[in-house]
Amino acid sequence: MDIKIKNYYCLIAGVLAILFAVTHAWNGQFTVLPTLLVNDIALDTWITFTYVWHIITAENLVFGIVFIILSFQSEKSKIRFAVWMIVSLLLVRLMVILGVTAFYDVSALTNTLIDSIAILIYTAFIILGTRMKKKE
Repeated sequence: MDIKIKNYYCLIAGVLAILFAVTHAWNGQFTVLPTLLVNDIALDTWITFTYVWHIITAENLVFGIVFIILSFQSEKSKIRFAVWMIVSLLLVRLMVILGVTAFYDVSALTNTLIDSIAILIYTAFIILGTRMKKKE
């Protein structure tokens, strides 16, 4: 059985997504979530914020696993469908981040600049992986 990487873009996207999951979880556990406890918010609010935070961590982990699996696939139609599904979710995530931020404090949009750029570069990189020509 010859297991060979067919799409390095998907492999790199998978590794990046797993890295994003780890850093997102780390940042949540050691930076963001402890700050909420200091601010004396209700426990149910803290629990909700915690699981919503970790939903994104889990999504990134699943995306990473899917991309790594896709990196070994050769059937482009299956790869394209999965890639566009993940790109759509990432872009919707970005729209939610920007929309909620703008709704509550439009001046805070500058705080989302790094995340926005990262998501856009990441999705562009992912889409590039669907444009690869098949090697003969």
